[in-house]
Amino acid sequence: MERKHQLLSQIATNDRHGENSPYFDGWKAYDNNPFHPTNNPDGVIQMGLAENQLSADLIVDWIKKHPEASICTPEGVHMFKDIASFQDYHGLPEFRQAIAKFMGRVRGGRVTFDPDRIVMGGGATGANELIMFCLADPGDAFLVPSPYYPAFYRDLGWRTGVQIVPVDCDSSNNFQITRGALEAAYNKARQDGINVKGLIVTNPSNPLGTTLDRETLKCLLSFINEKNIHIVCDEIYAATIFGSSNFISISEVVEEIMDCNRDLVHIVSSLSKDMGLPGLRVGIVYSYNDAVVNCGRKMSSFGLVSSQTQYLLASMLSDEEFVENFLAVSSKRIEKRHSIFTKGLEQIGISCLESNAGVFVWMNLRHLLEEQTNDGEMALWRVIINDVKLNVSPSSSFHCVEPGWFRVCFANMDDETLEVALKRIHDFVGEQKERETLSAKTKCWKKNLRLSFSSRIFEEGIGSPIAMSPHSPLVRARN
Repeated sequence: MERKHQLLSQIATNDRHGENSPYFDGWKAYDNNPFHPTNNPDGVIQMGLAENQLSADLIVDWIKKHPEASICTPEGVHMFKDIASFQDYHGLPEFRQAIAKFMGRVRGGRVTFDPDRIVMGGGATGANELIMFCLADPGDAFLVPSPYYPAFYRDLGWRTGVQIVPVDCDSSNNFQITRGALEAAYNKARQDGINVKGLIVTNPSNPLGTTLDRETLKCLLSFINEKNIHIVCDEIYAATIFGSSNFISISEVVEEIMDCNRDLVHIVSSLSKDMGLPGLRVGIVYSYNDAVVNCGRKMSSFGLVSSQTQYLLASMLSDEEFVENFLAVSSKRIEKRHSIFTKGLEQIGISCLESNAGVFVWMNLRHLLEEQTNDGEMALWRVIINDVKLNVSPSSSFHCVEPGWFRVCFANMDDETLEVALKRIHDFVGEQKERETLSAKTKCWKKNLRLSFSSRIFEEGIGSPIAMSPHSPLVRARN
């Protein structure tokens, strides 16, 4: 093995990909035994995949109505030569314009985006890595509030050499980011000789499903301006907001702060979650920094969105009526699914962190841990994976400081599969309660037995035939 490693690069042989975490182990358990309602009803249900599959039918309907949007149909094949030979890393102008307009629409039309600042990446993974290459050198670090996306180790640091410095947040304030926590993490990193180049936040949060309010965003901008470091806002779940909430983007707050250094502000966007199109690999870096835009464009050559995909999406996202309807229907469907799932959990005494976005919940199972430690959490997680056969992701894989939380995805399956998953959770919790009840009864019985025995000794006297064995030392002493 050592000799094989000598033949490969450090990137190829290091363990910074993070694949050996419970987050990816859960995926492997699913891949080895995937649930199917008829072919494998006892298989593992995938609840570790944050996909939005609830509105795919709307996109299918649009494609059927607009065959000319694809170069692979009789109606659109006349554009095949032009599109198939296009490889400019700026991207199709109509694609960048459509993306810029879509980003503005998702943010309520309260901010506009410049198409000339749109830089493509191979999905959000590629976009996050691209911005790291632009902003940091190997060994530099980015502050990341916890809990955070497990694959950030891969996306931000595997090939770039960038370090992650966690900013610890906890449930005492619903995991909100505070200035104190930022200062503590920043100062500790500096004391350790680490060069902090920036802060990256996910808004809406993965795994919490919460959004940052205006005051918090202003606090973050104040912090990074004071330290003269970058801020990267990962906003890939921006269109998954539900209920009466409005999403507040960092781009909106930038417009309100006159003395903000915009060269330090960057946004990552994607269509993977907003429209449920992860396989099309559409990631976007939007930077207010001209040098980052220019450098990022050159780097995007390694992860361009295919021209065929650009052409299709340019047409789809330019259809304002479709986009407006899609966003409204998708939001309602996510809200409905979220409600069904959380109410199903409430019936058996399981709570989740209150959330208003995302395609997952942050489920609280701390009361089921035998011990409030990461080992206790992993023991429970193994039962859920191996016995209950649900792939849920434990909080330790999100670098959470509190064991017992689990991220559970609910939008990557049909209604029937969700019902099966809820039933399995109900059955599991019911069994746990029966064990606790039986254990409590056993302890009570043993306690009562000891009390009864002691009482008989006391009532009948120390020297009674019942209380004393003929072989007792006291009997022998009397004799």
